[in-house]
Amino acid sequence: MTQETYNEVLSDFKNWHSMIKKYQVPSYKKAIVQVVNSFTFYIALWVLQFYLFDFSVFFTILIGMFNGFLLGRIFIIQHDCGHRSFTSSSLFNNILGSICSVCTIIPYKYWAKSHDFHHAHNAQIEYSDIGDIDCKSVKEYAAMSKPQRIWYRVYRNPFYLFTIGGFIYVVIYNRLALLNTDYFKKVRSNVTISNVAFVAIYALLGYFIGAKKFLVVQFVNLFFFGTYALWFFYIQHQYETIYKSGKNNWNYVVAAIKGSTFYNLPSALHWLTGNIGYHHIHHLSPTIPFYNLPKCHRENPLFEKHVNQITLMQSFKTVFANLWDEDQQRMISFGEYSRRKKALKGNLQ
Repeated sequence: MTQETYNEVLSDFKNWHSMIKKYQVPSYKKAIVQVVNSFTFYIALWVLQFYLFDFSVFFTILIGMFNGFLLGRIFIIQHDCGHRSFTSSSLFNNILGSICSVCTIIPYKYWAKSHDFHHAHNAQIEYSDIGDIDCKSVKEYAAMSKPQRIWYRVYRNPFYLFTIGGFIYVVIYNRLALLNTDYFKKVRSNVTISNVAFVAIYALLGYFIGAKKFLVVQFVNLFFFGTYALWFFYIQHQYETIYKSGKNNWNYVVAAIKGSTFYNLPSALHWLTGNIGYHHIHHLSPTIPFYNLPKCHRENPLFEKHVNQITLMQSFKTVFANLWDEDQQRMISFGEYSRRKKALKGNLQ
């Protein structure tokens, strides 16, 4: 990104607080509608999966592909409750967020705290490993040992990241309170409490429904949920022309507008994913509930002017955005890195 573009974004969004103020007001009516339609569809399909299990595991899995999206919608409600934006009541947000977490098995308070950290450090290359897909700069990658490079390449590989990687993130990673700095000290116990609650609830449901049937259905849904969740985590900040910066030269507004994407999806997919594709606005103001994001985007042409807009088809190319090139201020692929290295070696010879 050029300095001219950087300055233009700051100039155009100098009054961003007043521009988005009216969209920050939650609506109990809209919130209730989102809760009812998300949970109704999810539970209905969940029950159908159990009903069909004895007849066809294939159809149970097929329904799970769709139910993973609905579980993602429930997670977005949990996400907004963690931002204290879903309703105007902190108590209701916390109760609802905790209920959602039982479905997603992602600890409510601990995850919300790590996500707040991500928002406060979005696009800072030093902190990309907290609340986001870890992204190394070219210089960092060059300084790694061979085993570290191999692991990073496996980690960024789509055949790992969007398959077993999503399942590991949801089912295993979120069982561990790995962030142990003072910033997370007050919420670390939430992971232990949540884990105990999840095990107790799973044991109870397994007893009444049947352990095998319950676990198969649940893990199928969590697998697809994890895959979709990690893809949307990924797509939000991985793009060739995305903005990233060292913490010393970082700017919050530029990071929100140019360090996030607008994933311009068909309406049905926006609904299924809880409007998380409007990620540029969400990062500018996480206090805007997800049901107000489309309206905010439509009514403010400045977003269209500056945002990194990508379509569904364009988004698949982002799997080649693997390393941050500080010199060119863009993301590059492992292939481009290797070609540069070979060319440099050839020139030296």
